[in-house]
Amino acid sequence: MKVEAKLPRGILLVGPPGTGKTLLAHAVAGEARVPLFSISVELGTAAVVVTDLFRKATANAPSIVFIDNIEAISMSGETTFNHQLHPAFSQLLKEMDKVKEDASKVLVLAATNVICPTTLDSALMGSSRFFKKVSVNKPDEDGRRKILGLYMKDLPIEENEAICALVASLTEGLVGADLENITDESRRLAARRGSLKLTKLSFKSCGDRVTCDDVVEAVKRIKFQNYHDTN
Repeated sequence: MKVEAKLPRGILLVGPPGTGKTLLAHAVAGEARVPLFSISVELGTAAVVVTDLFRKATANAPSIVFIDNIEAISMSGETTFNHQLHPAFSQLLKEMDKVKEDASKVLVLAATNVICPTTLDSALMGSSRFFKKVSVNKPDEDGRRKILGLYMKDLPIEENEAICALVASLTEGLVGADLENITDESRRLAARRGSLKLTKLSFKSCGDRVTCDDVVEAVKRIKFQNYHDTN
């Protein structure tokens, strides 16, 4: 007896800002070798924007639709209010129903920074729409080390693995976007000293070479910036 399993038409990516939800959506499309059509919704997004998005995706199926910041048009327990205030919300429900009914080979991915998906409108969360939820969490130390390895691989850097391990140990709670900023800040510090050669020679500045101190300074600056952005 052959059992057929239906793939979910809607998948919700849940996680803090900067954890790579958008990057993951692009990676899925790249791995599947299908086109990705995306929008970032906000208060006031017109229904026609959603209509056009799904029209393009359907015309180019198999394809993926990616909707970022979906919480902007979806408030828990306020379905009627959402329909009235957010035309894009009503249109999204209609388009997702069409995707399911027409078997159009369109996968819908959406991303939210709201850690508890139950705070989203229940009309979105169900077997007919966003049935599957995927958590995109902050990376642990090993994850941060690997992410740093990717960001720093193109830098002329000595003892790459040692520096990546050091930064990973100093950045608990930071996300991929922060690690990218740290890499960029390290590059800027190197440029100011007249060198793009990052080295772990010592914890003291040595001429115009960038030492481990400079990388640690970049970590401090990004942490300081994050603190002020959230307070």
